[in-house]
Amino acid sequence: MSTTRPLRVAVVGAGPAGIYASDILSKTDLDVSIDLFERLPAPFGLVRYGVAPDHPRIKQIIVALHKVLSRGDVRLIANVDYGVDVKLEDLRQFYDAVIFSTGSIKDAELNIPGIDLDGSYGAADFVSWYDGHPDVPRTWPLEAEQVAVIGAGNVALDVARILAKHADDLLPTEIPANVHEILKSSPVTDVHVFARRGPAQVKFSPLELRELGHVPDVDIVVYPEDFDFDEGSEAAINSSNQTKQVVKTLVDWTLKDPAQNTASRRLHLHFLHAPAEVLGENGKVVGFRTERTALQGDGTVKGTGEFIDWPVQAVYRAVGYFGSSLPEIPYDDVKGVITNREGRVVDIDGNQVPGVYATGWIKRGPVGLIGHTKSDASETIRHLVEDVTGVADGEAPGDLDGGRTAPQGAPDAILEFLAGKGVEYVEWAGWELLDAHERSLGEAEGRERVKVVPREEMVTIARSQA
Repeated sequence: MSTTRPLRVAVVGAGPAGIYASDILSKTDLDVSIDLFERLPAPFGLVRYGVAPDHPRIKQIIVALHKVLSRGDVRLIANVDYGVDVKLEDLRQFYDAVIFSTGSIKDAELNIPGIDLDGSYGAADFVSWYDGHPDVPRTWPLEAEQVAVIGAGNVALDVARILAKHADDLLPTEIPANVHEILKSSPVTDVHVFARRGPAQVKFSPLELRELGHVPDVDIVVYPEDFDFDEGSEAAINSSNQTKQVVKTLVDWTLKDPAQNTASRRLHLHFLHAPAEVLGENGKVVGFRTERTALQGDGTVKGTGEFIDWPVQAVYRAVGYFGSSLPEIPYDDVKGVITNREGRVVDIDGNQVPGVYATGWIKRGPVGLIGHTKSDASETIRHLVEDVTGVADGEAPGDLDGGRTAPQGAPDAILEFLAGKGVEYVEWAGWELLDAHERSLGEAEGRERVKVVPREEMVTIARSQA
C-alpha cells in the first residue's frame, strides 16, 4: 500500500467535461484527490445555463452529473474565478496536475456588414439570459415583430422557438420570473431561421426539429423552392438515419396546405440562404440581406449573386460557440482552444507544459455531443496517468506514487489560501442548500424549480450554514 500522499489534481470548470474527467480519474488505479473548481456559484455549466428551459429531458443529464459529485470523492469548490481568485502559479503550489475544462461560452464571430448594429445579438448571450445566467443583465430588448436567426443547428432552433413561443407556455419550466415577464411582452409575429446549405446539410436533431411542429399557436412555414437535393445530399440521407429523419420532417411540412396556417405567430425555415448583410438605419437593424446559394453536387454550396432583403428588426447569430483564452495558458486564437496534443497542453514551440491538461470544448472546439465529451476526457486522463506513472496504457502499472510535485499537498491548504484572500467559495453542501432553495421556490409555484438569478443571492444562500 502506498505511504505517500494522494496525487492532488485540480479540474477547472464544473460542466460535463470537468465532471466526466473527474469521474474517470477517480476510477483509475491512482491514489488521487480531486478538487473541481467552478467560476459560478453553481455547477453543471452549459447543461444548467445553455439548454433551453423547455427541454427538461436534456437537463436530465444533470442527474447523472449530480451522482458523481454527491459521492464525496470529488470536492466541488465553486464561486472561484480562475485568473482572478486563483492563478496557475497558485494551483501548482497545491496540485500536482491541473486540467482545464472551461468550455466555449462566447459566440463565434460572423463577419458581415452591419453585424454590430443595435438589434444584432449573439445567440449565446440570449441563451444565457433566458437560462438565468448570473453574469448577464436581467433585461433583454424584445421589441421586434420580425426576427432573423442565422444558423443551422439546435441552438438556432432553441433561440427561434423561445422567441416564437408564447411565454405562458414556458411557465411549467424553470424559466426565471423576469424572463417570463419580458417574453410575455414581446410583440413578435414572425421568426425566420436561415441556413446557408440545404435541408440535408442542417445539423438539427430529429427530435428537436419535430418538437417545433407541436408548439401551441405557432405555425411552421417552409418554402418548396428552398428544397434541393444534389448527389451529396442523397448520399448524406442514405448514410445517416438522423439526416433521413430530419429531411422527412421538413419535406412533410412542404405538403401542408398553407390555408391551415392560422396561428398568431409563425416560425419560417429558409434553406440555401447565406447571410450577406445586416441592414440598418440610424444605427438600428431594419432588415437582413441573404444571398441565394446553390448546391454543388457534393453537399457544398456557392453564392448565385441573387440577393434578397428581409424586413426584420432584430438578428440573432447562432453560428457556433468559441473558446476564451485563460491567463498563463497557451491558446490558439484561430481555433479558440487551449493549445494541446490529445489533452496535453503544449507551448508555442510545441513542448509539453508539465502537469497541465485540457478536456472538453476548450480542448477540441465546440463540436460533438455528451458521448464525445466522455471519450475526450478518457483520452486526457489516459495521458495524465501515463505522465504520472511513467508508463503507457496497457503496460505494467508503473510508479503509482509518482508525480507528486506540489509543495503544499494538504487538502485544506487551498481552502485556507482562498479564505485568506476573502474568496467566498461554495462547496457541495452549499450547492445542496441552493438546490433545495430553488426547488422549494418551484414547489410553491407548481414547478420543479425556479432559478435564483442574482449571483450575490446565490452565494448568500449557499453559504448560509458556513
